[in-house]
Amino acid sequence: MANAVVIIPTYNEIDNIERLLRNIFALQRAFHILVVDDNSPDGTAQKVQELQGFYKEKLFLLNREKKNGLGTAYIAGFKWALHQEYDYIFEMDADFSHNPNDLIRLYNACAKDGADVAIGSRYVTGVNVVNWPMGRVLLSWGASRYVRFVTRMDIYDTTAGFICYRSKVLKTIDLDNIKFVGYAFQIEMKYKAYLKKFKIVEVPVVFTDRTKGESKMSSGIISEAIFGVIKMRLQHLFKK
Repeated sequence: MANAVVIIPTYNEIDNIERLLRNIFALQRAFHILVVDDNSPDGTAQKVQELQGFYKEKLFLLNREKKNGLGTAYIAGFKWALHQEYDYIFEMDADFSHNPNDLIRLYNACAKDGADVAIGSRYVTGVNVVNWPMGRVLLSWGASRYVRFVTRMDIYDTTAGFICYRSKVLKTIDLDNIKFVGYAFQIEMKYKAYLKKFKIVEVPVVFTDRTKGESKMSSGIISEAIFGVIKMRLQHLFKK
């Protein structure tokens, strides 16, 4: 029984999902995988079900009725993973922007080096992003700087979505009270862990933009992150 599970939210990732799953299962360290699919019309869930025959008791699928946002997909996955009593719970994209080999480095940062949260960071050692246009790089880097300034978190990649959590972190955070559903969800989760004084480390990784499928980024997601961060910070200050 592996003590670590990788949660992968999917919507229309038929071009990537099989290769990604096979790559993760080929790693030297054993990981289980939970795919949280939002009723993809392209057959992503059906492909996962087919692969479950090859990876019995390692590959799991959570089917949701409709596309309800990245945050709610992860919350559903977190609750499932906690119920299954995994010790280490990962977030990972389905599009190969996160290198599967880096899962072991994030795992070691928590299991061997004592971190409570290990972030696969694009910006802790500079800007490690491949195949993004300069405008998007500046937007992402600037957003992380903005969040760092507003929240006072000592984290360079505040919007990162490649993360390992110790289960105790997710047990301590009130998952039903997480407000954001888009990429601001990533900021809120880090902020909650930061406020509870968990040990957060950044592991430098190279982020490579997807080559197959379509990005889920939208203007609504960006505005949620910009204005949501201010609201989140003010709520904390007023509580104090």
